[in-house]
Amino acid sequence: MSNLAKACSILLDKIRDENPLIHNITNYVTVNDCANAVLAIGASPVMADDIDEVEEIVSISSALVINMGTLNQRTIRSMIMAGKKANELNIPVVFDPVGVGASKLRNKTAEEILSQVEVDVIRGNISEISYIAGVKATTKGVDAGIVDEKYKAVDIAKTVSNNYSCVVGITGEIDVISDGRRLTKIANGHKLLSKVTGTGCMTSALIASFCGVTGDYYAAAVAGIATMGISGEIAFEKAGIMGTGSFHISIIDSLSKMNSTVFLERGIIDEGKY
Repeated sequence: MSNLAKACSILLDKIRDENPLIHNITNYVTVNDCANAVLAIGASPVMADDIDEVEEIVSISSALVINMGTLNQRTIRSMIMAGKKANELNIPVVFDPVGVGASKLRNKTAEEILSQVEVDVIRGNISEISYIAGVKATTKGVDAGIVDEKYKAVDIAKTVSNNYSCVVGITGEIDVISDGRRLTKIANGHKLLSKVTGTGCMTSALIASFCGVTGDYYAAAVAGIATMGISGEIAFEKAGIMGTGSFHISIIDSLSKMNSTVFLERGIIDEGKY
């Protein structure tokens, strides 16, 4: 059992003790799922995205999620304003560049956010993070392109981490987390997670929930990604045979029952260095 796994498991209990407020500027396809995931893990969600209140809301929050899932000009301005306010107040920012590489608007928005907001964690699939790394990517809508799996996630994660001085999490069959010096691979999860809309967005919201109770954003990213993977495994065992609808609900059930004991028993976390 690694020290990192132990630290992550302690954060699980800390979230339930402290109930941090997590501000999500996310997409309307998955907003309900993200709110329920945050509640299930023990934090408190707020989903405010109007430009007239985002600064106030982020000021009372423990972490901010900026999610590009369903972009429009109104929320783009809100994202940047909230991000700048979070930076001013030293509130952690988790950036989920959903679908970057798929359109000029998404590409421009990601560039604007990363140039104007200091992000603490970036989480995405291999195509999204490859694009941010400056590697030609073939994003399929908001999903990873199969051809992009040829890129080494370890190298891509390190590049982006060093370029933006942040933690990077690439989720996939094997998840990769890097802060430019340290490297962690997580083998938890189930392929059915890719058949339910919003599991990536929920993972980013979970990471923010962990960021809300610690200054160690590397551990927060590992904890959030591993928690979703473990919950996906348990959800499949409980309800996978019934289909994706029951599996979807069971993910929230599994998150609500997650604790340090379950995390340590089931987490497949390989900690290393470059």
